[in-house]
Amino acid sequence: MSLFIRGWVEDEGRRLTEGEIEAILSDQPSRVSRFGGEFFFSSGVCEGRDHLGIIPGPIPPGTFRCGNMETRISPCVPDLTLEEAVVKAVSLRSDEGVCALSGGVDSSLVAALAGLPCLVVGTASSHDIVRAGAVARVLGLEITVAVIPPGQIEDAIHSVLPVIPVNGPVDVAIAVTQFFIARAARELGHSRILTGQGADELFGGYARYLTVEDVESQLEADFGSLALQGARDQAVAGLHGTSLSMPYLDLRVVNAAKMLPDRGKVTGGVRKRALRELAARFIPPEIAWYEKKAMQYGSGIEKEIRALARRKGFRNTGDFIRNLS
Repeated sequence: MSLFIRGWVEDEGRRLTEGEIEAILSDQPSRVSRFGGEFFFSSGVCEGRDHLGIIPGPIPPGTFRCGNMETRISPCVPDLTLEEAVVKAVSLRSDEGVCALSGGVDSSLVAALAGLPCLVVGTASSHDIVRAGAVARVLGLEITVAVIPPGQIEDAIHSVLPVIPVNGPVDVAIAVTQFFIARAARELGHSRILTGQGADELFGGYARYLTVEDVESQLEADFGSLALQGARDQAVAGLHGTSLSMPYLDLRVVNAAKMLPDRGKVTGGVRKRALRELAARFIPPEIAWYEKKAMQYGSGIEKEIRALARRKGFRNTGDFIRNLS
């Protein structure tokens, strides 16, 4: 049976070819339980999906089914320093694709390590377009700037609403931003988009971490929400035949981050301290320590959706989106 695969597979840090995957399925199917990477594959009666479910598929995350056999996919990754883990995670994903660059520490570190072409989307003169362009110049990276015409935003909302699991204002604003990122990537000929997603939930990037008493409990809860976020973002990316690749959700990075003490994540009024300290070894400090807005605000999309809602006679975006839904 021919192999269908979306994404990529590794075994103990080495990328596998399609031929190698087919041979393992035929001769050593038990090895699939240790597969890492970001993937969904099927071959005859066999199908498997990566441990965290980064790539969408019809089976639960971390599942391998072959005929009547079902087993868990749970790769054993070595204990690495945070630097070793992030560098390895990015290198495994850097053979192709484009980096979604907004100019914050998360995406800037990934872009610098990957060395791939970059992409930024936003409304004219939005924060992200200005910031990402400046960062790309400092890092010597090629960047494509995709300016979003406000007149296309309502159509984008109609496109994402049927595929995203939650239709709240924040989710829709993020989904619309992802829609334009995926569209621009596809227009450039790319199907893989490297992103900085997961960094906030692993390293304490949200403002609320500055005030909660138990940072670890909050981080654990937020990490649990990533599956739903991923389902939203990958569904939108799929509208344009693309998928998101997430180095920070590599299990090496996840394990390294969970070994950090609270004070290495949020301390002294600084969020994501450990990640910023690492980033400053690879990118200029003024980029590593820069605080930026979330993508829906930095891209200008949330502002345009609010303005659109008012023009349509709605007092808030929630009512506007519910009406569209």
